[in-house]
Parts: sequence; C-alpha cells; structure tokens
Amino acid sequence: MASEVNVCNRALQKLGAKRITSLNEDSPNARACKTAYEAIRDAELRSHNWSFAKKRAVLPENVLGPAYGRYHAYTLPADYLALRDPDPEENYAELNRHIEGNHLLTWEPGNVHINYTARITDPNLMDPIFREALATKLAMELCEEITQSNTKKEGLRADYREIIREARKANAIEKMAAFPPEDTWITGRR
Repeated sequence: MASEVNVCNRALQKLGAKRITSLNEDSPNARACKTAYEAIRDAELRSHNWSFAKKRAVLPENVLGPAYGRYHAYTLPADYLALRDPDPEENYAELNRHIEGNHLLTWEPGNVHINYTARITDPNLMDPIFREALATKLAMELCEEITQSNTKKEGLRADYREIIREARKANAIEKMAAFPPEDTWITGRR
C-alpha cells in the first residue's frame, strides 16, 4: 500500500536523510515534506499527460455567461488541473477553448465534453513510475533545506530526467494514436 508518507520517505531516502512516520510528526523532515508535498504533486501531475490522471467530463453551460463577449462559460470540475487534447476523433482545429479562472470559455453552446488532468491524491491510484518521479522531484526541492548540498541536487536532477524519459515511454505505449486535424480545404468542400 502506497501512501504520502511512503513517497516522502522515498524522497528522504534519496537524500540520505532520516525517515518519518507521519507528515504531522514534530520533526524538520516531516514539516518540510508536509509543506512541499501537495504543491509538487499537483505541479508534477500538471507537467505531463499522465494516463492514470486522465479524466473525462461533460460540462453543462452556466446560466450566467462571462461578463462580455460571445463566449459560453462552463465551470471546471473541482479536481481539474489541466485541459488536455480532445478525443482524437474530434476535429480539434475548429475548437476555440480557453481557461479563465475556474471556467472554460468557448463558442460552443450546450454541454461541452472535455478531457482533463485530474488531481489524484491517493498514491495507490498513481502509476509507480509517477510515484518515483514525484519522490525524486520532492527530493530535489528539499535537498538544500535538508542536506545543504547542491552537488546532490544535480545528481537528483539527472535521475529525474531519466525517470521522466522512462515515464514518457510507458505513457506512449498506453496512449491512443491521435488523428491529425482535418484540413480546412477538405472541411470547406463538405
């Protein structure tokens, strides 16, 4: 069973630091991990298209649209972190979507289908390679505070790049091939 403490202890192990039993214990390492964990987890989830964090949602149009403009507004899900490419079958060259605050704005009326990266908080639902990348990134961020060593931080940075390379390779195997957008010349002929 993976837990936040396991991920933090893996980061501390990479630093050669004393392990913790809880994020709430009264120790410098636990306080450092507790302060950094959520922010680094969310940033790491957002930084790549992790397959395990992909979700779909159908957003109903808000009754009150934006203050001005011809856009339609949709409230994003509570666990939303990043908008992802739509399904490969859609001609996403025609979609005009952007994010403002916690809303998606688009010219599309009615319900809108989105693919997004969700905030995954349970480490058991995370890919093992992601957990290793998260632990390495956490170790990088905590390195100076805990070890006062820039040399160790550079080694961790190289480890992180290698883990991300492996994760991208694994993710590519699980990903569906994307169709290129339909050319406007073909669309115009219809």
